[in-house]
Amino acid sequence: MGDTILQFENISKSFFGIHALRDVTFSLERGQLLGLIGENGAGKTTLMNILGGVIQADEGTMRMKGVEYRPRNPAEAAKAGVAFIHQELNLFTNLSIADNIFIDRFPRIGALPLINKKAMRSRTRELLSGVELEVSPDTLVERISPGERQLVEIAKALGFGAEIMIFDEPTTSLTARETEQLFKIIEQLRAGGKSIIYISHNLGNVLHLADEIVVVRDGAVAGTGDKSEYTIDKMVSQMVGRDIDQMYPARTAGPSDTVALEVKDLSQSGIVKGISFSLRKGEVAGLFGLMGSGRSELARIIFGLDPFERGSVKVGGAERKRYTPAESIEKKIAFVTENRREEGLLMEAPIFDNIALVAMPDYTRGLMMRFVEKKRIFGAVGDVAESMRIKTASLDRQLAKNLSGGNQQKTVIGKWLLSKPAVFIMDEPTRGIDVGAKYEIYNIINDLAAAGTGILFISSELEELMGGCDRILVMSNGQIQGCFEKGDFDQAKILHAAFKGHKKHGVA
Repeated sequence: MGDTILQFENISKSFFGIHALRDVTFSLERGQLLGLIGENGAGKTTLMNILGGVIQADEGTMRMKGVEYRPRNPAEAAKAGVAFIHQELNLFTNLSIADNIFIDRFPRIGALPLINKKAMRSRTRELLSGVELEVSPDTLVERISPGERQLVEIAKALGFGAEIMIFDEPTTSLTARETEQLFKIIEQLRAGGKSIIYISHNLGNVLHLADEIVVVRDGAVAGTGDKSEYTIDKMVSQMVGRDIDQMYPARTAGPSDTVALEVKDLSQSGIVKGISFSLRKGEVAGLFGLMGSGRSELARIIFGLDPFERGSVKVGGAERKRYTPAESIEKKIAFVTENRREEGLLMEAPIFDNIALVAMPDYTRGLMMRFVEKKRIFGAVGDVAESMRIKTASLDRQLAKNLSGGNQQKTVIGKWLLSKPAVFIMDEPTRGIDVGAKYEIYNIINDLAAAGTGILFISSELEELMGGCDRILVMSNGQIQGCFEKGDFDQAKILHAAFKGHKKHGVA
């Protein structure tokens, strides 16, 4: 290496008087993969937005190949050879792969105002071949998997000659096989001389891929060095500023004998079949399964978002056969969806509006509840935000879309905490957030359980279910294939239950 392509020199940025970045300095070499890690809100996104021309630094300088670099907009950054592969992919799902790749630079037929479709398809085939994706250029993006969409984004970046590629949480929505394929392509890009900044909360992946690691904390560089100098523990301690001796905090109380939620013979054709289980007050019950097992669909049915044909759901002993989400909220059932950006938050609304949304009726009075008790609800929202350590300069001015992933997730959970739920369904509550924020959410789960809330905790990370749950239910092909108590947790046995019915894995 030794051929510097990008330098950050004393980059600083503030919002509403709060420092987002402070004197950030480090460099990226040609053909290097740099792992950029830090807690949500540490400043990673702000720094990348400056690199991508989305915002401007208040102080400091960036240099590209030794020349000062100050993009005024994303188009200038792209022209300079900077490409972003985002966690939420920037593709038009209703358009073809070729259309997406050439969306802002369609080739013309000579001087005519006509698109050269033949040239588009030919070049798209070349780019797709380069990322080992064997699909037709005319395929609509909505018809390909998340992993394949990721490869289309990479092909698009290669199409305009990107030299620096930023991967932001690229494996969040990928299967193990798709992740393996992505890593293979990333290795090929690095071998071909591309410089890569890899941002992820999966520290094991960062340690596996990176040549060098840069840790940011509270807007400043907290550590940097060759990956040989790092362990997972060292990465975590530099990220959070302290050692976390136990990733999963000890429970302060156990489940009671009182049933909070009872599901009996719940069935919906092609989705779930004969699901029966109970959830006790103060219990944290994990729900594990492979992609397509039906676990998220089950959560949606229990909450009332989707219908069911047969069976019943009891809350507090009262049977419910047909009901709506609004009725579930009245019964004190909370639901954190796995898609926080599209289903869990009002992205264009401030934090205050999001947290107050569900519990607003509890803070109204007068004829037809027309008057909001502003002082009381402002105090309640402030208490929730403070208890969850949501980082913001203003609850009623900062929009949800401008929060980090961890603070967005804490806002979603805070919305439900204000309603004091009796049953809390959490679908992937820690997906895409850092270890510090995960630890805080585990503590919130423990506090809820200690107060008597029954929690159904859905996760793809078996380790966190084993670390924080009293019991784990395992789903496969829309059915519960196993139930494991805490004293009997065994990773191999749980995975075997998850593969039941999947003949291609040798388990029937």
